[in-house]
Formats: sequence, C-alpha cells, structure tokens
Amino acid sequence: MIRVDDLRFAYPGGARALEGISLDVPEGSFLAVMGANGSGKSTLLKHLNGLLSAASGNVRVAGREVGRDSFEAVNRAVGFVFQDPNDQIFAPTVRDDICYGPRNLGLPEDEVARRLETAAAQVAITDLLDRPIHHLSYGQKKRLSIAGVLAMQPRVLVLDEPTASLDPMGEKRLMRLLHDLNREGMTVVMATHDVDLVPLYARQVCLLRAGRVAVSGGLREVFGDQELIERCHLRLPRISYLFDIFPDITDLPLTVGMARRKIEELLERGELQMGEAPRPGLLEVEGGLA
Repeated sequence: MIRVDDLRFAYPGGARALEGISLDVPEGSFLAVMGANGSGKSTLLKHLNGLLSAASGNVRVAGREVGRDSFEAVNRAVGFVFQDPNDQIFAPTVRDDICYGPRNLGLPEDEVARRLETAAAQVAITDLLDRPIHHLSYGQKKRLSIAGVLAMQPRVLVLDEPTASLDPMGEKRLMRLLHDLNREGMTVVMATHDVDLVPLYARQVCLLRAGRVAVSGGLREVFGDQELIERCHLRLPRISYLFDIFPDITDLPLTVGMARRKIEELLERGELQMGEAPRPGLLEVEGGLA
C-alpha cells in the first residue's frame, strides 16, 4: 500500500530530519512507527500524504507517487490525524466538522448524511452531533478528528501520537477503534513511543533513530534486541522485565497475555512453583519500581 524509497528531508535552517528512509507498508497492516522524540516519526508520517515534500527519494501510495500533481488523489487515499485535535477540527459543531470533507468533495447531501452517520457511529459520538466543538473534552475532540477523516473513506489511516494526553479509558477506547478499523481492512500507520501499547495492537514495527531506520519487522524481530531498543532511547515493555529471573528465556513476553501463557508453560515443565519468591531486585527497572 505504501512504499518509501530512500527518503531524505531537512527543515529550513538545515536541520536534517530523515536520512535515507526506506519502508514498505503492506495493505491491511497495522504499523507502529517508534522512536524517541526527535527521531523523525512525525516528519516521516507527514510525507505519506504530501504534507511535506521530500528533498530526495520518493513515497508511493497504491502505486501512485506522492507529489504536487497527485496531492488531491493521495489525500483521499491517506487520512491524516494530527497529534493535537485542536490543529484539525474547526467547524462550529461536531456535525459540521464531520460533513466538511465530504461536502468539499462535492458529494450529494444524501451521501454526506450517510457518511456522517457512519463515521459518527464508528467513533461513538452520534449523541454529540449538535454539540459545539468548544464544549468537547479532549478525548471527544480526538474521536471527532478521526471521524472527520473516516468520512472521507480513506484506504490508509495515519495517526501521529494518537494516545497523547488521553486518560487510560480514553486510550483504550481509541486503540480498540483502531484495532476494529484494521480488522475491517484499513491500513493503519501510527507514530508512538509507547512501548507498552504497541505489542497489544501493532503487527509490524519500524524503529527510527536519528532519522534512520534502526530496524523494521515483526514484534519479535524489533523487541528481541534489547540493546538496540535502549540505544534508540526506548525500553522493553515493562512486563518483559519481570522475566529477568529466568536467564534461559530469550523470547521475553511483550504483553500480560503473553506473560500468562509463558507462566503456564513454566508451571507445566516444572520450572516454576506457585508461591516461589522472586529474586531480590527483580522489579527494579531504571532505578524505580516497574
């Protein structure tokens, strides 16, 4: 669905943000673009629908090169959700904001109404359609910003730090929505540095470091190299550190579900006894308690 080939970009003033990024995103995948602040995540995402233009290299979406001549078509195919919803929503009411995109396409009002109903239901804001946008909570604004993009019926949904500033329940609702959209066939690309969240939803990971791809692949391929993760100023999911007590385990669990299955395997093999005390210091992670 998306192919990035030797992409390079520098901001005015000479600050180099991308240094030869190459990446393939298959149709229907859920890709997490990870990295520390300043690694190039947001810059990369803004090239996927032409918000930024490459200094060299290119980006293709469904075989079409992203550029000035293809900007309109690419923007229909790739929906972009900004990190801060206040940078995206602007209409007086929720209804007006969702309808803006389809109306701007010149669609008939019955089709606009159908898309409004569908998008609002997808993000669970049907009861908010007549509410002024300045009366929305931050989480509601996040969902509205996604609804406005979904009303355009893109093939790819690109999100920059979608869970930033959300409370735990807001984060869960948003990620469940992205999970459901992906299962329905939508390609999802999400920039984040939340290492505990990624293994729960993403199937592929691209880890950036100083504008370059440090590693790209499946969850095990990326999280299997703890030294590389730490060189990129990230860490393993916290649940992984609980298994430091077992030196023979190389495929560390990445989620609570994986950890439960691993404990069941250890119990079945007699390598763990219920009630066994953990080694002192097991829970110490980065000088604190995990």
